[in-house]
Amino acid sequence: MRLSVVKSKNAASLYVIKSFREKGHTTSKIVEKLGTEAELRERLGGQDPYAWASAYVQELNAKEKAEKRDVVTIKSPTKRLEKGQRRLWNGGYLFLQSIYHALGLHELCKAISKRHAFEFDLDSILSRLIYARILFPGSKRSCLDSAQDFLEAPKFDLHQIYRALDVIAKESDFLESEVYKRSLAVTKRNTGILYYDCTNFFFEIESESGIKQYGISKEHRPNPIVQMGLFMDGDGIPLAFSLNPGNQNEQVSLKPIEKRILSDFNLSRFVVCTDAGLSSAANRRFNTQGERAYVVTQPIKKLKGYLKEWALSPLGWSVPGSKMSYDLSQLGEDDLKHTFYKTRWIKENDLEERLIVTFSPKHQAYQRQVRSRQIERAVRALDSHTPLKKRQNDYKRFITTSHVTAEGEVADKACLGIDRVKIAQEECFDGFYAVTTCLEDSPLEIIRINQNRWQIEECFRIMKTEFEARPVYLQRDERIKAHFTTCFFALLVYRLLEKKLNYAFTVEQITDTLSHFLFSKVPGEGYEPQYMRTDLTDGLHEAFGFETDFQIITNKEMKKIFRLTKF
Repeated sequence: MRLSVVKSKNAASLYVIKSFREKGHTTSKIVEKLGTEAELRERLGGQDPYAWASAYVQELNAKEKAEKRDVVTIKSPTKRLEKGQRRLWNGGYLFLQSIYHALGLHELCKAISKRHAFEFDLDSILSRLIYARILFPGSKRSCLDSAQDFLEAPKFDLHQIYRALDVIAKESDFLESEVYKRSLAVTKRNTGILYYDCTNFFFEIESESGIKQYGISKEHRPNPIVQMGLFMDGDGIPLAFSLNPGNQNEQVSLKPIEKRILSDFNLSRFVVCTDAGLSSAANRRFNTQGERAYVVTQPIKKLKGYLKEWALSPLGWSVPGSKMSYDLSQLGEDDLKHTFYKTRWIKENDLEERLIVTFSPKHQAYQRQVRSRQIERAVRALDSHTPLKKRQNDYKRFITTSHVTAEGEVADKACLGIDRVKIAQEECFDGFYAVTTCLEDSPLEIIRINQNRWQIEECFRIMKTEFEARPVYLQRDERIKAHFTTCFFALLVYRLLEKKLNYAFTVEQITDTLSHFLFSKVPGEGYEPQYMRTDLTDGLHEAFGFETDFQIITNKEMKKIFRLTKF
């Protein structure tokens, strides 16, 4: 840096400027405007402004040089470590903290604090619950322990976490709707299409109470469960959730949460896409009101006889961009790359809707390949006398039990064999897929909408596997809701991080990298990175606008990063 004096007709202005190279050319920028000569003389009490300015620039250069100097640490092979001294700190939460503050959750916590009579730091607790759920999932006690490893220490005790859960539960709906509104400034939300699905979470208990009720567990566990309904937008970003008793029918969970989206989120025009289990006539009729529409999967096996016959008929199929009508029994080698479709309007339960059926030769071949492997396992099971305990889509469904001999007489013991009738029945549906909708859009566009339902399944998988949201050990209903509220916001923060990284990395890569994003402290100097620099760490730094991959980050620079992640 150097001193620059710009003189005009009436005054002389003093600046601190710095030269640097940019795109092969030398240029300079103003670091600081010191003032005019007259202003400085008055401020300095008659002192020579030029001498003062020169000394000031030298001081700035000395500070800059000190920050850039090489740091040498002295370690002794005879000096023991201090007992209880932390050696490593996690900095991966800084990227999560940047999104947390961009969503305004810290400001919402302050607003909530003004409405309740408590003294603990709700922002500190909620943020650490979210960060720990992503990086080090576990109990509330383990969350407190994990938070001690963050570069910025928490400001709460364990008993305050449980008190905060009661507040989080009460304010859950408020937080959801307000965060959605603030998220619009963070990223574009694709709310033209909303996906809805339900799952359930089990408890390590035997007695049911409150919302913990026995129901149909998706994991086939004999434990009480709670049911979670989740709405996400067209890009896989969570929008809202609801928590219901485990014995409640999934279909009745859709209307209440959708009504809340209509009123609290100021959304009124969207297409709701669900699976067949949630597609009751009442739900479909509800989503024909206003500017809403629906797309739901339709099992061909459950169609009425005349519709099933039409859907599986080889005649009357089309492909995009062609006016030809295709016969599936007469397809040539070049036709196998196409996806075929047929469509018709039907009226049932006083509801007029469109049935769209597609057929994919590639998917047909895939399904038959999977089944052939299952049949092979069924044959091996017969040979090894494996005990039969059939489950849906399990290979054992192809094993049939008979108590009649081939001659038609009662057998002394059960005869096991391969159920060829069942195999033939399943093969009839290979490659076929159907949806119903009230939309008049292109059939393949409607199918494309439905195909993106995999993202909501991935949301549930992330919550259950990576975030370890179950089993749930909390007992009180309000604290159970608070637990899933923090899981919901953890999922939201994570999905936004994924989007900032352009979906270039897997959830396993991201969570593993962030949980091992470690630093050791160099006393009096700063922080030394202890993580491996990779394409992912480079992508994180580029996406969030700060860098930590230097050999040492000074204390001053780390404080700047802290401030940047809370901007």
